[in-house]
Amino acid sequence: MTDVNPHAYNTAWQFRADAWCRLEEASERLSTAAARGRDPAPSIEIVEGLLAQLRPFERYWAFPGIHVFNQTHRLFATGAFDKFGRTVAKINRALVTESYRTGALGSPLEGENEALNAGPAIAEVLGHHLPMRPYFELLIVATMSEGEERALANEIRSWRRPDDAFVYEIVVVGSGDEAMIAARLNANVQACAITRRFSHRSRRDLSALAHFCDAHVAEDLADHTPEERAEILAIALRETRPEIDLYLITELEVEDVAARLGHHFRRVFHAGEGTLDRHLSLLEGVAARYRTPFFSALREYSHRPTGVFHALPISQGKSIVNSHWISDMVQFYGLELFLAETSATCGGLDSLLEPTGPLRDAQQLAAKTFGARQTYFVTNGTSTANKIVEQALVAPGDIVLIDRNCHQSHHYGLMMAGAQVTYLDAYPLNQYSIYGGVPLREIKSRLLALRAAGKLERVKLLALTNCTFDGIVYDVERVMEECLAIKPDLVFLWDEAWFAFARFHHVYRKRTAMHAARVIRERLRSPEYRRAYHDYAEQFAGADDQTLLDTRLMPDPAAARVRVYATQSTHKTLTSLRQGSMIHVFDQDFDQKVQEPFHEAYMAHTSTSPNYQVLASLDIGRRQADLEGVELVQKQVENAMQLRDAIDKHPLLSKYMHCLSTAEMIPDRFRPSHLDQPLRTGLTNMATAWGQDEFVLDPSRITLYIGPTGIDGDTFKRTELMDRYGVQINKTSRNTVLFMTNIGTTRSSVAYLVEILVKLAQELDERVGDMSLTERAHHERAVLRLTTPSAALPDFSGFHACFLEKNGDKAASTPDGDLRRAFYLGYDDSLCEYLSADDIEEKMESGQPVVSATFVTPYPPGFPVLVPGQVFSPQILSFMRSLDIAEIHGYKPHLGYRVFTDKALEMAEASLRPWSRVSDGRQVPSGSGMRLDAESPAAHREPAPSSAGPTAAEPAGPPEPRGAGQ
Repeated sequence: MTDVNPHAYNTAWQFRADAWCRLEEASERLSTAAARGRDPAPSIEIVEGLLAQLRPFERYWAFPGIHVFNQTHRLFATGAFDKFGRTVAKINRALVTESYRTGALGSPLEGENEALNAGPAIAEVLGHHLPMRPYFELLIVATMSEGEERALANEIRSWRRPDDAFVYEIVVVGSGDEAMIAARLNANVQACAITRRFSHRSRRDLSALAHFCDAHVAEDLADHTPEERAEILAIALRETRPEIDLYLITELEVEDVAARLGHHFRRVFHAGEGTLDRHLSLLEGVAARYRTPFFSALREYSHRPTGVFHALPISQGKSIVNSHWISDMVQFYGLELFLAETSATCGGLDSLLEPTGPLRDAQQLAAKTFGARQTYFVTNGTSTANKIVEQALVAPGDIVLIDRNCHQSHHYGLMMAGAQVTYLDAYPLNQYSIYGGVPLREIKSRLLALRAAGKLERVKLLALTNCTFDGIVYDVERVMEECLAIKPDLVFLWDEAWFAFARFHHVYRKRTAMHAARVIRERLRSPEYRRAYHDYAEQFAGADDQTLLDTRLMPDPAAARVRVYATQSTHKTLTSLRQGSMIHVFDQDFDQKVQEPFHEAYMAHTSTSPNYQVLASLDIGRRQADLEGVELVQKQVENAMQLRDAIDKHPLLSKYMHCLSTAEMIPDRFRPSHLDQPLRTGLTNMATAWGQDEFVLDPSRITLYIGPTGIDGDTFKRTELMDRYGVQINKTSRNTVLFMTNIGTTRSSVAYLVEILVKLAQELDERVGDMSLTERAHHERAVLRLTTPSAALPDFSGFHACFLEKNGDKAASTPDGDLRRAFYLGYDDSLCEYLSADDIEEKMESGQPVVSATFVTPYPPGFPVLVPGQVFSPQILSFMRSLDIAEIHGYKPHLGYRVFTDKALEMAEASLRPWSRVSDGRQVPSGSGMRLDAESPAAHREPAPSSAGPTAAEPAGPPEPRGAGQ
């Protein structure tokens, strides 16, 4: 047994937990050796090493706390090994069972005999402990002596009352950088009180903590007044932990300080007025985040006797509890589920379509938690959320740029909205049959081409998936800034279906839509940015497209509007019942331009009979994310990294499989940091990569390359993992399987997966060793097939000319196509036929275009290879032939592909009309059905472009520079 290597961990909590477990084992061996007269030197060396490793960390947690830790260390130093061992055992037991969270544990140095009673501890480990009040820790930033800390802790405990909703302890640090460390490392911290008396920098050696966090405050505190230092520290803490409540305690001019700095803090207190008011305010602050208005209202309603005389026989379980035949339904689900079933929108409940009570309050709390201006609950998954947003924002004739590999709900949503769709191509990983993200250069080039064609005013929306199913994460902030430099009023929809958890990790958060929107909004308003933009605009005025592609663009602060939407599947990565999702909005123009159409779209796609349990689970899931999201996401990342290490460092597993690294998933040209494996070298390197690279890899996604096994991904998933061991995964490719950790993943489940993979590798190794020459040749061919790149992943081939727009008498100059027109044309059977791949190839060789009449989506990988109106290409046919999977939506093996007949294409071509300019300057197809008269609602949907924004006639470069005050 040796010291715990901190560099083997990515989060301090797991390192600390394992170190305490090792310390208990070592202290037990030490006390046993001393009692039996054996040489204690080896055990002493191990204990000394573990104590030295733990010391830098313990001052940032309330239990056991640095003072108790020092007293425990003194027991060891004075040779009281038996008492030392009992104390360490009691501390570790309290940490493992979390019994310290009762707040009534007392000092581990007292009553050692109680620590020997293992019964209660075992019960707590097994989960049979009594319910306890929620526990948190208060971080106090102040210079205090040990005696003052003890006195303050005792005074705070004296204010506790039996009916307090929560219990808390304090952690005291004396400097700004240590405050940042405590906030990063200790997820129990839910509030922070900053005083005037703290050092700008710690005198302690903090190097042992560098692997887990960057301890520096962005701005040097030394040259500022105490109030300015408190403000700077508050801003830094808000950036790293936006959810915690901040309080300021000052002795001087409290009224003036509150007026100047109060917006940074929940409350400002006078230092000499006692602690009771602070204590009560602290509890009230946590209680405000603990509130679950809708869940509480539904729970209260469920226990009221009611008479139902309208619908829903299952309401309050009445059609079940009185049944002679389905009583087992109650036994399985529990009575509470049915007591909460109701279709009432009164009696303390609320309507999802027109919320005015607890549901409205729940959505407002969610908006605050996720950093949005508005949040809406959705009870039919993010598929519905995407359609709501797209219908609210997009009208017929609007041009939308979207990743072709997005979720199918976007394709259907844009089809229903009547958008002119421009599909964007992501970079391919042909070796693994996986697509990455859409390069920013690709997006900019499409926008510039649309501007050159005079169609920029019609571009309404950019929709991208962040992060992708395979874990590719965009630099959201940069994408939006550079796009706004070309199209200042562009709206962004970020599909964060698999990324809701990212808000609750300080590294992840910076690449989320809501955080980036707020940062951009604040930056555009700053005088410093306006001055920088003035210089940039002078330098690049009139620049050509090639220069703009090669330059990091800056949006005009006088013209740019920050309009950002994010859709999240709460049920996928946070706590919610199935299909619980949220729409988050940060749109400066929402009230003016979107509120009414959003309401109509919400009504169009939302059931008038929503599931109240789903809504309640979204409410309580928000509470969990707010109060313990930081801790849970840290554990999620740590579990993922432990899984990676366990696979790649195992000699047998690494023979047949390995976890794809950042370098294998993201080409070097998208990684200015040039860190090939930033996830393996601690959070500091991860933060470096996430701060610089165009694309980064989500650590919680583990893409396992299994090509050397000779087993394809779909077979490995179904036959080996699911059928034999019950391991569930979603995503595979021909030679990879995707594992994802989440906030519910445990260390035991990670160990179980590793155990299964080792068993499979052992079985495969034995089979290969026993194969005959014929069997081995067959196996080697299978391995070669899976380890050699197959047919290249196809780019979007383009819409047929009859689904593109003509510019007067000229052919279309941009690739945006009318998806809806193609989709509904395919409804007419007389205009469609089925052709085999050979038939299609023969027609293409003769120079005849073949056009898909439907979506064709193979599973896996799950993206549409063809959409209605898209032209077949040799690359698409080659790719489809290389697939060895049975599930391909839109393709019938016995018939072939559904395509448009030549007659249908001729008819569509004849009916194609050129696009025309609407009275507000936008250009739409004259055959789109949009009214062009002055009374048309569409004609007044947006105001005419201001002189600040670009028009079709403007040059490609930035507008002329303006003064900083404009």
